[in-house]
Amino acid sequence: MKKKKQIRSIESLVNPADLGLKPLESLDPDQISDFDELLTAMARTSFNGRSLGEALDVMEEMVTDPDCVVVATFSGAMTVAKMGTIICKMIDEGWLDVIVSTGALMAHGFIESIGLKHYKYEKNLMDDNELFRHGFNRVYDTLEPEINFIQAEDILHKVMKGIDKDEILCSEIICRKIGKYLHQNFEGPGILKNAYQKNVPVYIPAFTDSELALDMATHMLRHDSSALERDDYSALPYPFNPFLDLLSYTRKIARSKKIGIFTIGGGVPRNWAQQAGPFLEIANQRLDEIDLPLRRFQYGVRICPEPVHWGGLSGCTYQEGISWGKFVPRTQGGRYAEVYSDATIAWPILIKGLQQRLARRK
Repeated sequence: MKKKKQIRSIESLVNPADLGLKPLESLDPDQISDFDELLTAMARTSFNGRSLGEALDVMEEMVTDPDCVVVATFSGAMTVAKMGTIICKMIDEGWLDVIVSTGALMAHGFIESIGLKHYKYEKNLMDDNELFRHGFNRVYDTLEPEINFIQAEDILHKVMKGIDKDEILCSEIICRKIGKYLHQNFEGPGILKNAYQKNVPVYIPAFTDSELALDMATHMLRHDSSALERDDYSALPYPFNPFLDLLSYTRKIARSKKIGIFTIGGGVPRNWAQQAGPFLEIANQRLDEIDLPLRRFQYGVRICPEPVHWGGLSGCTYQEGISWGKFVPRTQGGRYAEVYSDATIAWPILIKGLQQRLARRK
C-alpha cells in the first residue's frame, strides 16, 4: 500500500511573531559611523558576522560585571602579528584579571617591549634557506631576526642575576620579575610590564616551550656548564615547580564570585585555564579535609579559526565544556560567543567596538 504524503496545512503554519522570533536586518553601511554601531548591526545578520556582533554583547557584560574575574588565554603568534598592544590596552582598561599564554607569544612580546622589531616577509622575493643563513626566523608572513633573541637573552640574564639561585620559581613568578625589570628600565608598553603594573598574574603552563625558558636554561648552565654531559642536574640553580602556578591560579578562581574567559586560539593555555572547575571538584570529592567552592565560567568569548574536529580548540565548544563542569549552562545564565575567524581580523574590531560602547555608557 502506497504511503500517503504528509502535507502541512495552511492552518498549521505559525506566524514567527507569535513565537517571539527575532527578525534579522540587512546591514546598511550608511547607518554606521563607528565600530560599536558596526558590531551592533552585524549582530542582527548571520554567520560569523552575527557571532562577532554577539561577542561584543558578551564582552560588555563580562568586563562590566563587578563580581567577575576575567581570565584571558592567548595562543598563536599574536605578538609577532602585532596584536601585543591590544593585550596591553585590555590590561590597562581593567578588562583582564588573569593571563594564561603560550611561552612563544610572551617571548615575542618581550622582544617587542624592549624596542626591537619584527619585519615583513616577502613571499616571492625571499628564500627560507637564505633566511636561515642570514639569521632570520620566519613566522608565517613575518620575520624575527636572530639578533633579537640575543639581545633579549642579555636582558633576561640581568633579570636572573637579581634572583636568589635557591628561590623556587614558577612561570608566574618569572613573568612578574621580568615585568618589574621592564617597568624599571624601559619606556613604552609591554605585556609583562603592563601586567606587572596592574598586578595581573601571567601564567605560562608550557613554560619550557619558549625562548624565555631557553634563555633561562642557558643562564642556569652558566653555573654548571657540564650538567648536560654528566646527566646530573642537582647543582643547577633556580628550582622550578609548575604546581605553584596551578595552585596560585586555582586559589584566585576559588576566591572569585564569578568567572569569565576570553580566548584567542586554543592550545594549552585555554585548556589549562578551563581545568580549574574540574580540579576544584576533584579536590572536594577526594580529600575529606578540603571544602572549596565550586566554580564554572559564566561568560566566554573565543576567537579561533579552527573547527571542532581538528582539535586545535583544546577543549572544544563551550557547549561541550558544560559536560565537564567547566561552564554554566546557558539555561542557567551562561553567556558565550564563539567566533570562527582569524583573530588578527576579528579581535581589533571587537576591542575597538568595546571601547566605543563603554565610552557611550559614561
